[in-house]
Amino acid sequence: MPPSPAATGAGRPGAGRSRDDACPGTLRLHQADDGFLARIRLPGGQLTGGQALALADAAQSLGDGGLELTSRGNVQLRGLEAEAGALLGTRLRAAGLLPSDRHERARNILASPLSGLDGAGRADVSPWVRELDRSLCASEPLTGLSGRFLFALDDGRGDVAARDADVTVTAGPERTALVRPAGSARALRVPAERAARCALLAAEEFLALVRRQGARAWRVREADPDAVLLLPRLRDRLRQEGIDCAPAVAEPPPGAEPPGLGLVRAADGRTALSVGTRFGRVSAEQWRLLAEGAADGSSELRVTPWRGVVLPDRQPRRLALLAEAGLLTEPGTAWSQATACTGRPGCAKSLADVRADAEHALRGAAGSPRLLPVHWSGCERRCGHPSGHWVDVLATTAGYRITVQGADRPPGEAEVTTEQMAAASAAARRTT
Repeated sequence: MPPSPAATGAGRPGAGRSRDDACPGTLRLHQADDGFLARIRLPGGQLTGGQALALADAAQSLGDGGLELTSRGNVQLRGLEAEAGALLGTRLRAAGLLPSDRHERARNILASPLSGLDGAGRADVSPWVRELDRSLCASEPLTGLSGRFLFALDDGRGDVAARDADVTVTAGPERTALVRPAGSARALRVPAERAARCALLAAEEFLALVRRQGARAWRVREADPDAVLLLPRLRDRLRQEGIDCAPAVAEPPPGAEPPGLGLVRAADGRTALSVGTRFGRVSAEQWRLLAEGAADGSSELRVTPWRGVVLPDRQPRRLALLAEAGLLTEPGTAWSQATACTGRPGCAKSLADVRADAEHALRGAAGSPRLLPVHWSGCERRCGHPSGHWVDVLATTAGYRITVQGADRPPGEAEVTTEQMAAASAAARRTT
């Protein structure tokens, strides 16, 4: 539920930022303890098999041989040399993964991963993704977006509408869409065919508002916590462009579950596969298996915000091959919705090798379709943690602190040793 104006201070600008955004990209690498890191934006998580193969080649020849899937449906390469950015950029341009150098960190677009496949949504938002990305890369003002700004295009099922995006567009009934800035209890109802254009204009109006305030803000909530300034500006901009819009209540999203692992029945009778990963980390060999499916490498992949991959147009018999390669193909295992930050040795701020500890905790643990998501963090930043109702397993100097986040009545914290963590985290995941 969006916060009330009384809770945040209607019309007051947010705190802003004291420095420029240092979010990594393809051309701006981030120095970690295990080398340099590149983050490749994949709008809507969408890429072709050929593009996926280009990433696998880059991971092997330039990085540490692995790929990381992020909570925004992007891909990261780690272990790069300091000078690898230029060569990586050249390779990704050739693969069509870097359409604009000046916009590469701004292409943060989430989309419902099963949209157009299982018949559950009100619209196929894949065309919205492609249109928004094209228009974003052609917009001079949007070169000013930070690498943190986020769009979410939800097909009406509510899976990405709950991801705290700066601009959320949700498919509505009768070929309409709701456009809602972050923090707002109101939205604008627009024609579905103008949805991508409206999302773009919302971002441009956000930047115009920031310039008017003379502030440095990366996210909508920082500049306008309740969007009481941004929403009227957007409404006026849409009307100037001749786009029909009407005020609407931004109802809470239904909160659909992430795509279940395994076979997905497509709306047209075809089949797709939903595959999970262990902590979002895959080897180049596993990634190539995911990319296979068409001789010319043009088949589509969709990276999900839950660090999985949806493979449209794939045959069920491939599930066994993917499972043999160590990927997750069955629902209800303890590994489902289990995530972890990088931890040691890749991050100097981490207090523990959280992935090794988490893997030990999950190995042999009982699964269930009703387990809460769980996230292991090496420090208080909790990088990559989920939203909603989840189990927070935070490293401390003495072991781990376990808390259930997002519960109506939290059961409190548990301070445990590393040896006790497996049993304690498993018990917390069964909290209902």
